[in-house]
Amino acid sequence: MRIRTITVIGAGLLLVAGSAGIAGCSGQDEKRARTAGENAALGKRAQQKRAPAPPPPRKIDCDRVKCVSLTFDDGPGPHTARLLDTLKAGGARATFFMLGENVQAHPDVVRRIAMEGHEVANHTWSHPDLTTQSPAEVRSQIQRTQQAVKNASGVAPTLMRPPYGATNTQVGRAVGMPLILWSVDTLDWQHKSVSRDTRIGVKEPEGGGIVLFHDIHKPSVDAIPKVVDGLKKRGFTLVTVSELFQGKPLQPGQTYNERIQKTEPVTASPSPQGTAGGATQPSPPR
Repeated sequence: MRIRTITVIGAGLLLVAGSAGIAGCSGQDEKRARTAGENAALGKRAQQKRAPAPPPPRKIDCDRVKCVSLTFDDGPGPHTARLLDTLKAGGARATFFMLGENVQAHPDVVRRIAMEGHEVANHTWSHPDLTTQSPAEVRSQIQRTQQAVKNASGVAPTLMRPPYGATNTQVGRAVGMPLILWSVDTLDWQHKSVSRDTRIGVKEPEGGGIVLFHDIHKPSVDAIPKVVDGLKKRGFTLVTVSELFQGKPLQPGQTYNERIQKTEPVTASPSPQGTAGGATQPSPPR
């Protein structure tokens, strides 16, 4: 009887010891898992901190330098990546007024636009005539696009172009950003002609001008290599819209179609500061 009692007691002690060991292992495993999770979170935050950022606007005085801004509407689309290749090869920067629904479909292209120093800008979500929309509908078109562009590129647009160039006081108030129109309308959407787009794009721009193209049309993108080369031969520096208006604060709700210069650009001595141009109603793009 004594031997059986000892055996039972011994078995019980082994069971307790085993349970304690399992509990100890479980606690160590939980601690290791928690530490691994914390390390992973720290690594992710460090990676986010190291994520590349878009280059800042260049310091260019467009009262002293002969500047022109190429702008592209309605993208991004299937030809935008090739357009970016052209602009990179030519050392040119441009501004992209993008539709939110296309941003959502091409987020990688939008990120590339920003990372290569071009300007991301708002052209509404689905291209309505904003003068036919209620203020709430206008705000929805703008805010949805703002969020889509920021999600794709990490950059929130600061400029907006109303579809068809259609705007009024109510639209400007609802948009709450400077409204950028254009001084040269290539009508590329209508003619879809490489030779015509090239001729208009090279010959018509003047200093401080804003040129309207559409990167959703293949002929437009096909014309840009010669447009860039031709404008550079004319002495132009190709800049973003924000670079064009550096030193001239743009007001929310106001329209701008060029940077007007009081004097011809010079290369040696400073010239008087010009004033931002007001907008005229251009022919509507499609």
